[in-house]
Amino acid sequence: MERGPSHGDDRVGAVPRVPAPRDTVPGRIPLAVVVVDADGLVSHWSTGARRLFGPAREEAVGTPAVDLMPVSGALGEDEWSGPGWGGDPEGERCNGPGLEASLGGRSGYPTAGRARMADVERGTVDILWWAYPLVGPGAERLLVLAADAAQLHGHGEAEGAGTEEDERFAPGFALHTDFEGSEVLAAQLPQILPSMSPQESARIVSQVLELGYPVLEISQQERFPVTPDWGVPRRVERRARLLRAAGGTEADARTAAEAAAELESDLEYAAVRERLEFLNEVSGRIGSSLDLSHTIQEVSEAVVPRFTDVAGTYLREQVVAGEGFPDGPPDATTMWHRVAVEHNDEPGRWDDVVPVGESMPFPVHTPFFQCMTTGEPVLIPRISEELGNAIAAQFEKRDISPLINRRSLLVVPLKARNVVLGFMILLRHPERMEFNDMDRVTGAELAARAGLVLDNARMYTYQENVAETLQDSMLPHIEPRMAGCDTATRYLPGTRLGRVGGDWFDTIKLPGSRTALVVGDVMGHGLNSAAMMGQLRTAVQTMAAIDMHPAQLLRSLDDLAQRLGDNYLATCLYAVYDPIGQQLTIANAGHIPPVLVRAVDGRSELLELPTGAPVGVGGVPFEAVTVPVAAGDRLVLCTDGLVEVRGEDIGVGLAALAESAAHPAASMDDACDAIIRALNVRGGRKDDVALLMARLNGIAHEDVAEWRLAIEAREAARARRLVRGQLARWGLAAASETAELLVSEVVTNAVRHAHTQHVLLRLVRTEALLCEVSDDDHALPQMLSAKDDDEFGRGLRVVSRLAREWGTSRTATGKTVWFEQNLPRTGSDWSRNGRTRGSNTA
Repeated sequence: MERGPSHGDDRVGAVPRVPAPRDTVPGRIPLAVVVVDADGLVSHWSTGARRLFGPAREEAVGTPAVDLMPVSGALGEDEWSGPGWGGDPEGERCNGPGLEASLGGRSGYPTAGRARMADVERGTVDILWWAYPLVGPGAERLLVLAADAAQLHGHGEAEGAGTEEDERFAPGFALHTDFEGSEVLAAQLPQILPSMSPQESARIVSQVLELGYPVLEISQQERFPVTPDWGVPRRVERRARLLRAAGGTEADARTAAEAAAELESDLEYAAVRERLEFLNEVSGRIGSSLDLSHTIQEVSEAVVPRFTDVAGTYLREQVVAGEGFPDGPPDATTMWHRVAVEHNDEPGRWDDVVPVGESMPFPVHTPFFQCMTTGEPVLIPRISEELGNAIAAQFEKRDISPLINRRSLLVVPLKARNVVLGFMILLRHPERMEFNDMDRVTGAELAARAGLVLDNARMYTYQENVAETLQDSMLPHIEPRMAGCDTATRYLPGTRLGRVGGDWFDTIKLPGSRTALVVGDVMGHGLNSAAMMGQLRTAVQTMAAIDMHPAQLLRSLDDLAQRLGDNYLATCLYAVYDPIGQQLTIANAGHIPPVLVRAVDGRSELLELPTGAPVGVGGVPFEAVTVPVAAGDRLVLCTDGLVEVRGEDIGVGLAALAESAAHPAASMDDACDAIIRALNVRGGRKDDVALLMARLNGIAHEDVAEWRLAIEAREAARARRLVRGQLARWGLAAASETAELLVSEVVTNAVRHAHTQHVLLRLVRTEALLCEVSDDDHALPQMLSAKDDDEFGRGLRVVSRLAREWGTSRTATGKTVWFEQNLPRTGSDWSRNGRTRGSNTA
C-alpha cells in the first residue's frame, strides 16, 4: 500500500505495503475517544473513555491527559513485544514514540501502540491505542482512540483464553479506500465525536482520513478497519471465520452457533444500553440555559453527527414569539418557523435553500403534517424520488430534492403537555445506515426530552415578556425637557433576581413652572414589587398634582402604604425644583442621598438630608430641606442597585457615584451612560437600577412676567393688554392673538370664582409660552358641554382646542389653571435662548 513520507514502515503501527483481502469483515469494538488541546488538557471525553479509564466526563474535561491515562508501556517503559507486533515477526521491542510523546506534543505524525494499564477492579488491562496530531484554527491538538484488547477475546471464554491469538493483533493505519465500503467508513467516523460541532468534527475527520484510518493487523496479509458503530462490538462473523479457518467440527459449529446466538442477545442489550447512554448524554447537554434560541441550538448540535447528518428544527410561531401556549391542534394553515438547521455537509450547502428564520405551512400530504397532527414520529427508511419531489414542491423557486432524495428520514414531534410545539426533521446520508425502529424510539425519546426543555424555555420567555411589559407600562415616558430643566433617565433590570422589580423614577409638572423629581425603590423583587411600585407611583403623582409640600407628601404616602398592607415598604426621595427661585426642596424617606454637581467648578457632593424611614414603617416624621442651586447645576438621583455591592460598605459606592457624576460629558445621555459604566462593573450588579439626572437650567428673571389682577370682570381686558405688550417686548408679537384669547378666557373664569384675594397672572418664556392664572378658590374648573344659547361653558373648550397643553392643580391657597402655547421659532429667539433651552451639554 502506498503511504506518504510521514508514515514510514519503521514507525509503530505502520502497515505493510500489501493489499488487504477484499472479503475482510470489518471488526467493530468499543472505542474510547479523547481529544487533547495545546496545553495537554482534555477537551473531549467520550462514554467509551469513561468505561475504559474510569473518570466521568465532568471530571475529565480540563484535566491533564497524562493524569487520566496512566498507561504503562505506552507512556515510556515496558513496551509490548510479541510475534507479529507492528510487522515485527521476531517480536523485538518496537522503536518510535509512545503515547506519552504524543500527549506531550512531541510527535508530528500519527502513532499507534499496545500497552498495559493497572486497574483496581480489573487488574491489568491491555490497551490498544491510536494517536493523531491535529492542526487547524481550533484548540484541539491531539486525537486519541483507545480500546480494551480484551474485547478481541471470544465471548464467554475463560480468563486468559485466546490470549495468544489476540496478542497477534496490532494497531496500525491504512488508507480507508483499501477496504470495501470505504464511503461508509468515512461517513461513520464522525460518530466518534458526538459532543463536537459539525464543523469541528468534519475538520478532525478529514485529518484522520488523510493521516491513515485506524486498523487492527493480524498479519501482513490480514487487517481490519476499526469502525465505530454506537460502540457495539460485533464479533460473531470473526469468530465463525476463525473456527472455519481452524477446521472445526460440526460440534464446534453448533457450539459456535449457540455462542453466536447468545452474543447476538448480548449485542442487542448493549445496543439498547448505548442508546440510553446517548440519551442521558444529550439530556445533560441540553437545557443549560433558559434562553430559547440557545436551547434550540443545543438540541440541534446534540444529534449531529452522532445520530443524524442533518437536523432541522421547526417551532410554532407563538412559541418563537414567547407568547402563551398555542391554541388548538395545528392544521395545514399553521405557520412553522424554522429556527435551526444543523448538518455535517459541506459548509453553506443548506443555508440558501432552507435559511433559518423562514416561516411556512406544511401541506396535508407531507410526513411533517402527519407528525405534527398525530404527535407521533414518522419514519421513512428511504425518501423516494416521488416523495422528494412532492416535499420540494412547497419550496418556491428552490429545488431541495437533490438534498433529500435517497436519504433516510425521521420526523419527531417536540411536545409538552400533549401539545405539539414543533418538530425535528432528521436526515441521514444515503451511504449511512437507514433509520430503523430502534432509531424511531430513540428519536421519540430524544424529542420528548427536548420538548420539555423547550417548553421550559418558552414559559420563561413568556413570563419574562409579561414582566417586561408590566415594567415598561409602569415606568414613565419622561419628556427630556421641562420648564427650566432637562432630564435623562436609565432603567436596568436585575440580571440575577429577575427582570422586573420595584424601582421607579418620575418627573411631574407642578404649578409655578416647577418640576417634581422622584425616585423610589420598593423592597423586594418580582411581580409583587412591581405592582406595589405602580400603586405608590400613582399615589405620588396624585398627591403632587395637588401641590403637596414634599414632607407632607411622604407622610401621606407612608399612611397609604400602611393601609395597603404590612409588606408595603419602600424608600423614596421627592424633590421639587423651582427654576425661577433657583432652589430645591427635598424630602427623604430612607433613600440614598442624591448627588449635586456644581456648574461653577464641576465639584460634586452628596447632599446631607434627614434620612427618614422607609414609607410603610409609620410613626416617623419626615423633614424637607431647601438647597440653593445655580443655572447649569446637575442633580443625580438613583436607587441602591447602582451603588450597593454585597460585602462592601455602601459608602464606597456612593463615593464612586459622586466621582463619576462629576465627569464632564457631551450630553445628558452620555453622562448617564458614563455613570452606568463606571458603577455597573463594580463586583457585578444583582439588583435593578433606576437613574434620574436633571440639569437645572433655571429661568432668567427677564423671561418671567407677573401681574396681580383685581377681582373684577374688567380685568380680563387689562390682562389682554398686559400680555400683548409683554409679547411685543419679547419679540413674540406673532403669538399675541392666540395668547390674548386664551388668557382672556382663563382670567374671566378666575375673577368669577375668586373670593377675597387677588388673581395672579404669570407669563414664562422658555421653548414655549407658559401662562399661569392662580386664585383662592379650591374648586377645580370643569369642561362643560355648552349649548348654542348657553352664556357660559365655552372657555375651557377654547383653551383645550388652541393650547398645546393645559391643566389645573390645587395649591395651598387655592388653585392654578395653566396652559402652554407653541412659539414661532424665529432665528433671534432660538439664538438668544439656545444656551439654556436648546443645548444638551452635560
